[in-house]
Amino acid sequence: MLDRLGVLKAVDAGAAAIHGMRITAPDGTAVTGHYRDVGAWRPYRQHAMGVAREILDGALIERVRALPLDLREQTRVVDLADRATVRSAGSASRIATRASTICTRDWWWAPTAAPRWSPSGSAAAGSHALRRMALVTYVAGLESCRDLGEIFVDPPDYAILNPIAPDRANLALVVPLEHGARWSDRLDDFMAARVRQLPHLARRLAGATRVAPIRALGPLAHRVEPPRADGVLLVGDAGGFYDPFTGEGVFTALRSAELAVATIVRALRSGDVSARALAGYERARREVFSGKERVTQALQFLIRHRRLANFAVSRAGPARPAALDALLGVFGDYVPPRALPAALRG
Repeated sequence: MLDRLGVLKAVDAGAAAIHGMRITAPDGTAVTGHYRDVGAWRPYRQHAMGVAREILDGALIERVRALPLDLREQTRVVDLADRATVRSAGSASRIATRASTICTRDWWWAPTAAPRWSPSGSAAAGSHALRRMALVTYVAGLESCRDLGEIFVDPPDYAILNPIAPDRANLALVVPLEHGARWSDRLDDFMAARVRQLPHLARRLAGATRVAPIRALGPLAHRVEPPRADGVLLVGDAGGFYDPFTGEGVFTALRSAELAVATIVRALRSGDVSARALAGYERARREVFSGKERVTQALQFLIRHRRLANFAVSRAGPARPAALDALLGVFGDYVPPRALPAALRG
């Protein structure tokens, strides 16, 4: 997708090549899987890319600036009626602009989508949510952190280290939402204390230095009802979110945007942008993402239970490397989830 969008070269300049993921179980057992050919399925490259969001987002923005489009940064849609009302950051003024279709990516603000989430981000009755939150920062000074991502499972928590530069890694610590929410004004203290309670992660981070503020995201995973209003599509997290586990959720955002564009083009050419005419987009989203979502849910069940996590990692050891490589291929979005059962049996 980055190649099709014309930004791959720009992203490459600031990306780290990640050839696989090392997973450490609660008992310390570690296994490593690789991004490689799995049967008939081949990755675009034989590695993933670890890249800072400012580099990725900057490359995408520069590409948009080169196109005949009206790009408005720091602007938010605040109301939808016959026209979309937008407001710039730091300004009380509103501008009404007519649009045939509106795409929103903010799941906490989807007024026409009849979401199962309130604008404040709390789950409404009947929603399905992974009641966890992620604390994210950058660290430097890690030994041998160049070509492998690392996952540390220690229920009820898990952590991910993804290299994004020769001496910098993205660190994400995922904890139960109720554990972290009460420390929202003291995230530094909470994260430091939590890391000390994950012994394998704590040893890995010994000598490392945090080099960025801590950001919080949560709750992870939610479902949203499709929009009922005409001319409205939800892309990225707005249309639903599942925890990607290995940290490659940008695929969902970019792929859903591609699906939305294809749907919008067809609708505009036919002159019909009704909710019914746009319904094909939701079907396409389900076809692309539902299999991976089910795999993610099964994996989340495993990593919530210490004995199951130890058993699963030991079973994915040297005797079954193909199964772990296939799982990474699913999370890397080049192996279809339907291929997993055969890989696990093998």
